[in-house]
Parts: sequence; C-alpha cells; structure tokens
Amino acid sequence: MRALAIAATGMNAQELNVEVIANNIANINTTGFKRGRAEFTDLLYQAERTAGTASRGTDTVVPEGLNVGLGVRAAAVRNVHIQGTLAQTDNKLDLAIVGPGWFRIDSPDGETLYTRSGAFNTDSAGRIVTIDGFLVQPAISVPEQTVKLTISEDGRVFALLDGQTQPQEVGQFTLATFANEAGLMPLGNNLFRETEASGGANAGVAGEAGFGSIRQGYLEDSNVDPVKEITELISAQRAYEMNSKVIQAADDMLATTSKGIR
Repeated sequence: MRALAIAATGMNAQELNVEVIANNIANINTTGFKRGRAEFTDLLYQAERTAGTASRGTDTVVPEGLNVGLGVRAAAVRNVHIQGTLAQTDNKLDLAIVGPGWFRIDSPDGETLYTRSGAFNTDSAGRIVTIDGFLVQPAISVPEQTVKLTISEDGRVFALLDGQTQPQEVGQFTLATFANEAGLMPLGNNLFRETEASGGANAGVAGEAGFGSIRQGYLEDSNVDPVKEITELISAQRAYEMNSKVIQAADDMLATTSKGIR
C-alpha cells in the first residue's frame, strides 16, 4: 500500500521542519543570526492514466489523467536575510549594519568570510578582530594611546590620541553585498562563505548606493520572531501527527485485508 510510504515521507519532512525551527529558537539571542526556513517539494507522480490520450473507441481525448503523488521531500533550508532589530550597547567596537551588506573577515587559513555580527574587539597588537580573534578586512589598527574611538556611518574610523585635540583617521570598514544572499553557506560562529550560488562579493563603502550604513554602539539582533516560530512548531507537530495517523489507518486497512484472506 503506497499510503504507508507516502505518509513516511511526510513524517520525515516534518521532522526536518521541527529541526530547523528548533535551531531558530536556539539562536533567538545570537547576534546577526538569520532564521532558516525549510522548503519542500512534491515527489514524482505515478501516472495511472495520462490526460490528453485518445479515449478508447472514440475520437475524443481523456480530459483528466490519474496521477498519484508519491509524497514529499526536502528541497532546501533557506536562510531568510531580512534586517534584525538594533540593540544599543554603547560599546565603541559594537557595530551594526543598517541595510544590505556584510563585514569581511579573514579566516585563519586566509579565506575571506562574511558576517553580520559586528561584535568586534582589539587583539594585543591593537588590530580590530572578531570575538574569535579573526581579523576584520581591511585591517584596522587602533593606536595604543587612543582615548576615544569614533566610527562614522560610512565606516571611517577616527582615533583621538592622548594629548591631542583633533582625531586622526586610522582606517575604514568596507562592506560586501551578493546577488543571492540565500546562496551563502553558513559555517557557524556567525560566519558565511561565498558560493557559486551566491555569486561573487561586491565590495563597497557603507552608505553608497546598494550598501547599508554602519551604526556604532549597536548590534543587530537575530531576526527570529518567537511568536512565529512557536506557531510554526505547533503546525509542524500537527502535520507530523496527521501523517502518523495515515500510517496507522493504512496498517488497519492491511490488517482487515489479511483477515479477509484468511
């Protein structure tokens, strides 16, 4: 009986759906996190009668076919790259991007990675790094005698040194955008990798056309909506239960058939 296999695909799909929702809820307080959404597609259909074929004994054609679906499968888990709300921290090296754009990060093996999490700090040499110690591109060093650090909305970094009255520019953050942000590969640690699906990175200055601006003293919160996630969790649970009931009903029907044969 095909219903058993079809319902089993439905249970597998809802299990994946719940796993994606669980990951969203677990990262509800992760800076710069982008919620995932499971995407599904129907499986191939088994054609018992094809629409458009000649009707037996007449010159007409069959107006409707008989196609039985074979279930569902997972097609993708899409990261939804919409803006999260901004949380004020007043930390001089906490930066949030308002609008499109990604900070560029140097991984330990020299690969360029991308993040929306602007929770930065300085290392022992005064270079601006992520919380994992990865260098921010382009490299920016804060002088040791800095008493005040100011970062403008276009990413320029100004340091006021002890004993001076005018700040000096020590560097500028640049941003990257992609033709298809959903195609970026999530790596964990708030980092993403460029792929063929995302297209190449387009580098530019914050505030220019197509690029967001930078806000100092703020962080971008996760874009997970708790109410929406709980609602989708309940819906996924109910769908899982319905598929399990289909399996139970199909099993009862097979049991009735076997009893009749005996």
